[in-house]
Amino acid sequence: MFREMRRKKQQLTKEACDEILSCGTSGVLALSGDGGYPYAVPLSYVYSQGKIYFHCATSGHKIDAINQEPKASFCVIGQDQVIPEKYTTCYRSVIVFGTVRILEDDQEKMDAVKILAEKYSPHESPANRQDAIQKDWDRLCMLELTVEHLTGKECIELVRQRDESERPVS
Repeated sequence: MFREMRRKKQQLTKEACDEILSCGTSGVLALSGDGGYPYAVPLSYVYSQGKIYFHCATSGHKIDAINQEPKASFCVIGQDQVIPEKYTTCYRSVIVFGTVRILEDDQEKMDAVKILAEKYSPHESPANRQDAIQKDWDRLCMLELTVEHLTGKECIELVRQRDESERPVS
């Protein structure tokens, strides 16, 4: 169902993909939007136990799109360094495919928003995070993307660097 990567040598391992998803702070969620047009929106997120969680308002384009078609993709760029003299970029990225659902159960919603809050406000006390969550609870919607397939890729320059560093020294 999902395409194989054409440039397999540049494919990242599952562990490298997980690291990019765990360390990233934003990505782009792509949904099927109005009139058959793609709808891609940048979002903050947290990756936990094979799922990606987002927060949003309780209504709007995202919610409408998810209600129409829950299949989605999500892209995170882990590295993006322009190398002007070589007319290229040194990149690492991950694309996730899966299904998004709106968390309706209050406990699931609370669990998801807590791990999101811990990621973005790690130095706040649990009590302060809980106060902030409660303040916006009625306007808060949490989304869960269940990862069905993921793939990661890096530029050929990084592959060559890794290959050179793994060669035995003679």
